[in-house]
Amino acid sequence: MTSRGSSVMLVLRFYRRELARRKLLAIPALLAPALGNICQLYLAPLLVAVMAGKVATTGDSSFGTLWPYVLGFAGLLLGSEVVWRIGIHCLNRVDAYGIESLYVTAMDELLAKDAAFFHNNFAGSLTKRSLSFAARFEEFADTFAFEILAALVPLLFASVVLWQYDPMLVVVLISLIALTAGVIAPLIRRRQALVRDREAAIALVSGHVADSLANMQVVRAFAAEPQEREEHRRRVAEQRRKSLRSWDYANLRIDTVVMPIVVVTNVLGLLIALNIGGGHASVEVIIVAFTYYWNATGIMFRFNQIYRRLESTLTEAAQFTELLVDEPKVVDLVEPEPLRSKGFDIRFDRVDFSHAGAAPLFQGLDLTVPSGSKIGLVGRSGGGKSTLTQLLLRMMDVNGGSIRIGGQDISRLKQSDLRSLLAYVPQDPAMFHRTLRDNIRFARPDATDAEITRAAKAAHVSEFCDALPQGMDTLLGERGVKLSGGQRQRVALARAILRDSPILLLDEATSALDSESELLVQQALWELMEGRTALVVAHRLSTVAGMDQLIVLDRGRIAEQGTHEELLRAEGTYAQLWRHQSGGFLGEEVAAR
Repeated sequence: MTSRGSSVMLVLRFYRRELARRKLLAIPALLAPALGNICQLYLAPLLVAVMAGKVATTGDSSFGTLWPYVLGFAGLLLGSEVVWRIGIHCLNRVDAYGIESLYVTAMDELLAKDAAFFHNNFAGSLTKRSLSFAARFEEFADTFAFEILAALVPLLFASVVLWQYDPMLVVVLISLIALTAGVIAPLIRRRQALVRDREAAIALVSGHVADSLANMQVVRAFAAEPQEREEHRRRVAEQRRKSLRSWDYANLRIDTVVMPIVVVTNVLGLLIALNIGGGHASVEVIIVAFTYYWNATGIMFRFNQIYRRLESTLTEAAQFTELLVDEPKVVDLVEPEPLRSKGFDIRFDRVDFSHAGAAPLFQGLDLTVPSGSKIGLVGRSGGGKSTLTQLLLRMMDVNGGSIRIGGQDISRLKQSDLRSLLAYVPQDPAMFHRTLRDNIRFARPDATDAEITRAAKAAHVSEFCDALPQGMDTLLGERGVKLSGGQRQRVALARAILRDSPILLLDEATSALDSESELLVQQALWELMEGRTALVVAHRLSTVAGMDQLIVLDRGRIAEQGTHEELLRAEGTYAQLWRHQSGGFLGEEVAAR
């Protein structure tokens, strides 16, 4: 099965599961519209036909004679409305609970993905896909109830009634409906490709809008509004072209084929009814045959509409489940090892690793970080420093060898257990569109306000916090836009302090700080690192000069290793980097090498 087919089947599996979970609501929700249609479109006309036949036979149309039929007609209409209200009441709850459950499922599935997945997908596109996956359940359930079962169940009832008058009425009706389905099926299948193109174009538009909005500051800084506007217009125009192609195909190709078959079917049904009894058909038979045929053949025109709605629903929802067809590469074992407290030393043992499509970065890398030691990782850009932290966090898996903490292979631990040992501060700290307090509390949701305040003070967040409009309760904006780069790094450091994990991973944790702030934050870091295992990545060498050991990485291999003083005396790569520092930063000419 193709990836597209697999993803559609996966959507159906999720949707069927939601219906099965709520059988007591789903059964009346799905059947009530069909029962309502039987009452309104078939039983009520049948009663009217019987009444008309009685009038034609007796010539008596007085209320005194016909009142049972009139009351029966009113009862059918009232009963059908009651059935409809009950069905819609149940369907509303099936839709609401199903959408809620699918929202949760979508988020759970995204959270289970590895880091590479998010590197290859727009956040805006992922948001649209996951929300559509859940929201489209409503249209799926409604289409199934109001279009499919509401047409097929009454058609079965109509066939039973028509059979009593003349079996040929049933044979002609069912045969021509089946013929219509057979004729337009290949046309509908050809239209699938047009719908897929249209949905893909819509996804490209939404992805570009989200990408532009998320990077609006860069757009404005480079005066790139015209090119972003032009790109948006180009994508919207492409969406319009592909939408018209799919809509015109439905109107000009599919419906024009259905139209003559509908006409022929109704004419044949009327002719058969007129000739029942050798051309002496009763008024009742003519009315019933005409009404039932007219109502039943309506499904012929709705074939395309029903299929289009289901196709659109499943195609859009499948854009999310396409992401689930390929399993994440970083996964937990079925039976992971429990954490064992045997120290927090870190060992990279004969590690091989290469980024997707790139040459090998690490080949047989050996590195030991003793428990409680402070190790600095330095070197030119591209040497593999940050990659080591990502491998230790198990954002990616090694291609060969192993990484061990306290003697345990991290690939055999639950990812959540592994990361509970680590406090991580990245070079570009991520901020949520939440309050400053919530952003710090994210590291430990059960932390008290007092603990958050202590962490903020230790990371020197309190120095700018009081100047914010609502202090710790100030919303930081999307991606923390209300804070400077240095302020965001202090918040990230406060998270690490609050996390209180035995291992610290600091990836350029002070790169966005000014020199005065760096001195203050370094003091907090040294206090935080006391008694913990620390792995610190830095281009600013002053950050790591006092570490127990410095590891100089060059193109994935350890070029030098030793203390700051030892490496300066060695007159190697580290000494060159140190001499080229300007104000504590790596000189541009060195970084470019």
